[in-house]
Amino acid sequence: MADIVADSRKKTLDKDLDKLVFVEEATSFLARGLVAPGLALLFLALSAIAASFFVIGEPRAVIIIAATAIGGYMALNIGANDVANNVGPAVGARALTMGGALAIAAIFESAGALIAGDDVVTTIASGIVHPANIGNPEMFIWVMMAALLSSAIWVHLATWIGAPVSTTHAIVGGVVGSGVAAAGFSSVSWGMIGSITASWIISPVLGGVVAAAFLAFIKATMIYQDDKIGAARRWVPLLVAFMGGTFAAYLATKGLGSVINLSGFHIFLFGLGSFVLVWLLAHFSVRRQSEGMENRNQSLRKLFHLPLICSAALLSFAHGANDVANAVGPLAAIVRTANENEVLGYVGIPLWVMLIGAIGISLGLVLFGPRLIRMVGEQITKLNPMRAFCVALSAAATVILASWLGLPVSSTHIAVGAVFGVGFFREWYTANSSRRRAYLERKAGRTRNGRAGPSSPPDDEEDDGNGDSRLFSREEVNRRKLVRRAHVTTIVAAWVTTVPASAVLSALLFLALRAFA
Repeated sequence: MADIVADSRKKTLDKDLDKLVFVEEATSFLARGLVAPGLALLFLALSAIAASFFVIGEPRAVIIIAATAIGGYMALNIGANDVANNVGPAVGARALTMGGALAIAAIFESAGALIAGDDVVTTIASGIVHPANIGNPEMFIWVMMAALLSSAIWVHLATWIGAPVSTTHAIVGGVVGSGVAAAGFSSVSWGMIGSITASWIISPVLGGVVAAAFLAFIKATMIYQDDKIGAARRWVPLLVAFMGGTFAAYLATKGLGSVINLSGFHIFLFGLGSFVLVWLLAHFSVRRQSEGMENRNQSLRKLFHLPLICSAALLSFAHGANDVANAVGPLAAIVRTANENEVLGYVGIPLWVMLIGAIGISLGLVLFGPRLIRMVGEQITKLNPMRAFCVALSAAATVILASWLGLPVSSTHIAVGAVFGVGFFREWYTANSSRRRAYLERKAGRTRNGRAGPSSPPDDEEDDGNGDSRLFSREEVNRRKLVRRAHVTTIVAAWVTTVPASAVLSALLFLALRAFA
């Protein structure tokens, strides 16, 4: 009887201990989920405290401190959303781990912001609203603050639903909304808004077409060649050199404008010199790396790993140099207007403001960026190093081409459009390519005759682990390979609604701020 009672007590004790362990695990899980928001709030508080040291004694110090916290919030959201376009393809292609991608992006985003991001910016977001129509400094401050807060909220919402959006479009929409609420429709430069609307179509289409063209070139010159390694030794150095020259021109045009002033001819020479130098380095590197490699697509992919990592770093540097102004440009305008009590057409960004933007973008990336990185790199379509390289190369080449032609484009839309382009091109190529069919027939013929042929199936089949895709039903092939239409719909819908949604939200916030003031 005593044994039965003891056993009963033991079971009861075990159940109680199991409950305690479960509660402990649940508490730990919830605590982990609160770490990122807690660190983000700590950053905003520290940003406000840091701002107080620079503006203490100013007549509008409280407004500047509040604006600093909102600017930090915008910087966090840019890091959580926009930076995914730079490193997502490299992560999806397994060229970088998530930790490595976060470290590279954080370092190069900060470097780009601090080294090349201190450019002169307009106080009215690149001429979106005419300064003469908002001559009252107090009114102008509320316009900028409402624009900054509305764009931050919209980008936060887009990140939550898993849609990479243009932060530039968000801030422009915010300025339009608060500007209209403050001074009417005549205060807005509608020609600029028309250009931005055109970029919704131009940017993703250009990015997709250019990325698809690069992928078609790689398939024709390497993937569906019998001697893959020989073809790679010939063409990979040229592709890498083109990437080097393109990035050099891109950084000289878009990222280094505040460091050095180059004419179009000098930018061309700079890009050409970089092309030659990178080709020499890549030629010897590829030849050495390819020694002893098997004649298969897995070998080709290894040759693209290092260029893909370099492209992620360079894209992050250029992004930090350009897009940090989306967070700190309006904040710098508020600081200058509050200090000078005058609406000025142009302002410089103070170093302490730039530091808040750089740190905020990097922190937002580390805390909240992995979700969008996985979306861009893995969930839209399946990427390998060659496809991801095409996406990165397209992003740089399309931006520099659009800059030369004077076309309004969004780097976010270009990068995501390039992912779409790679995925949709794969669908078309798999179904319609005569080159692919001829390659498969040659391979099958050599296999039946007992002769050694290529040791791996073509790129698409091997990458997905499918073998010959003709062995599967169309539904199974679609499930394994095609671009995920649900993600396309969500992303495009977020793109189209970014400007109007930010504008409406900004107008409402402006009216609320003015009423409160």
